Amino acid sequence: MGVGLLTASEQIDKLVTHVVDFFTYFQVMYAVEIILFFALIFFVSKVLRDNDATKLMVFYWALILVGGAMRIFDEALMTSGFFLCFILLISAFMLILFNVEVKKSLWDVHTSKESIVEKLQGNAEVRSQAETERCIANIIKALQNMSKNNVGALIVLSKGSLPKQVLQSGVQIDAEISTAMIEGVFFPKAPLHDGAMVIHGHKIQAAGCFLPLTQKTSYPKEYGTRHRAGIGITEVANVISLIVSEETGIISIVKQGNVTRYADYDMLMDALKDYYWQDMPLTDKKRGGNR
Repeated sequence: MGVGLLTASEQIDKLVTHVVDFFTYFQVMYAVEIILFFALIFFVSKVLRDNDATKLMVFYWALILVGGAMRIFDEALMTSGFFLCFILLISAFMLILFNVEVKKSLWDVHTSKESIVEKLQGNAEVRSQAETERCIANIIKALQNMSKNNVGALIVLSKGSLPKQVLQSGVQIDAEISTAMIEGVFFPKAPLHDGAMVIHGHKIQAAGCFLPLTQKTSYPKEYGTRHRAGIGITEVANVISLIVSEETGIISIVKQGNVTRYADYDMLMDALKDYYWQDMPLTDKKRGGNR
């Protein structure tokens, strides 16, 4: 027991000595390393927290504490780069595990100031329950009409987080949402029918936009460019894609890379309510939910 206590006491003395030496011979590079170290831990923790992975975040911090304890009480590790490599490895593992969410957060960070202003304006605009219900009804009707006639379509429901280059790749429209307008854009002989339509709040923001294609190979082979683009944009931005297949007329809903096929009226209604009601006042949400 005495040896054990003595050893622990010696380790604490060594730790104190290292702390004193650290501040005695402090260099600017140490400060940079500390800032980068904590920035990495903060970013990984934020990704885990934002994606409701609380248990995984606790596990991540537990590993860090265990690694720190090993470094303190093992003399060989005190002078090695084990702890730094250990943190880098488990952080990289967590980021790879949530690679889609990381790409989203990085794209959201690079959103232009103009887009942020548009987002705030859009949030202020979506206040009327009647106006919201009109938009939802027009979008669903247009999708169902195009589905019956096997007209291909790709609609992106955005909250202002789309990269500027995506919007610039198409034609700015800024028009009120209507069934006729949506069907007119996707009419087979229309010049913008091959691109994506971007809806932001109560407005059709742009049409004919080019989107990044998903790089995953696990999706069915029958998914063409329209489907791969609709999936790809949800992997890198916080948006919802509504897709109508030109070959089969099947309507698909895509959220965070997850595809729901054969979407009927109720499924489309739920997806659109999720999109619009997030920014509605609580009283309007309750009133709409009781209908």
